[in-house]
Amino acid sequence: MPRKFIKRYLPDHKTVIANKSLKIFGSLLHDPNLWHLNRRSAKGAFGLGLFFAFWPVPFQMVLSAAMAIPLRVNLPLSIATVWITNPLTMPPIFYCAYLVGSTVLGTEMSQFHFELSWAWVAESLTTFGPAFLLGCLICSIIAGAIGYFGMDWVWRWSVNRAWRKRFDKV
Repeated sequence: MPRKFIKRYLPDHKTVIANKSLKIFGSLLHDPNLWHLNRRSAKGAFGLGLFFAFWPVPFQMVLSAAMAIPLRVNLPLSIATVWITNPLTMPPIFYCAYLVGSTVLGTEMSQFHFELSWAWVAESLTTFGPAFLLGCLICSIIAGAIGYFGMDWVWRWSVNRAWRKRFDKV
């Protein structure tokens, strides 16, 4: 079942509560519903984590946690799913988001050469920034929906399979 698989890889709730960046939530983290793992909390957390994974901002984990608390979905799974975009996967994922945005806007893809300066960042926001940000928004909505409904389907499929195995033995 996905529950056993997910629980194997999720950190303990005490470890998550001790995270320095999540201290801003204080006593809100003590809600037991944030730590339960069932189909509803897993699909919501997976969709939420994938939604925020495509946002080109720092501290995506904090944003995901901030939304997991009022939505009452599994907090560790929501935070862990954000790490689909990590330093290794971020360049190709954000490049694909730029491709999606430029295709939707109908703009020509421009070549750029990275330069570590504020002037380059300011210029980039005006040249390819709109296509990139629109692509990130589209990809985050699509990935969040696929994650939500995909986790729901996988959870239902595995429960049905477990039931079939149980009754085949009888």
